[in-house]
Amino acid sequence: MGRIFCVDLAQPEPVEIDTGFAVKCNNDHGLTPDGQTLIISDGTEDGQSAIYTLPVTGGVPKRITPKVPSYWHGVSPDGATLAYVANRGAGYQVFAVPIQGGEETQLTTDFEHTDGPDYTPDGQWIWFNGQRDGDMQLWRMRTDGSDLEQMTNAERWHWFPHPSPDGQQVLYLTYDLGTEGHPRDKHVDLRLMPATGGKPQILTKLFGGQGTINVPCWSPDGTQFAFMAYDPD
Repeated sequence: MGRIFCVDLAQPEPVEIDTGFAVKCNNDHGLTPDGQTLIISDGTEDGQSAIYTLPVTGGVPKRITPKVPSYWHGVSPDGATLAYVANRGAGYQVFAVPIQGGEETQLTTDFEHTDGPDYTPDGQWIWFNGQRDGDMQLWRMRTDGSDLEQMTNAERWHWFPHPSPDGQQVLYLTYDLGTEGHPRDKHVDLRLMPATGGKPQILTKLFGGQGTINVPCWSPDGTQFAFMAYDPD
């Protein structure tokens, strides 16, 4: 955990963003659709992760989630609502809250663990990974938590689904069966599947895991995405 940096793709040199007092940021951070607001998850104040917003150029963070732990993962296409995972005593479930702050809404209740909620570009669905009976698969639901639907059922465990900007495909990470949680330093796959479900395409195999694609990572035009890999040495 630490600071947040940005990289100009034309001149790839990391530049630190001023996040004020928030100096224990974790990897669950990103931008609003208009590119003007930075959303971070940080544990400086309470020792556990809370969600904050601040100007993309840096500034004083505004706290959005009073309760901890809370880890940001998605923002609605209109920029009005944040989706995140939080533990309120019944394991990590999916929640939503207005980006200006306010009362949080719990959207899932009966999973052993959930993670990675991300909105479809039409704002109609939230995709996430959810575990039942030890099996971690991809699911989607309406933004109010209704119409829950399991979207994968395969030989691996699936994490962090990210719908493409055109809404036609979903990018996600897979682990070997039996992997506990989403650790780093593992041999993983990045896969692409139709948003309606169906056979996936393996894009690449890499050494990574935690931090590889935890949060939204598509370019706005949908032609590429960012991910993290680790040096096995």
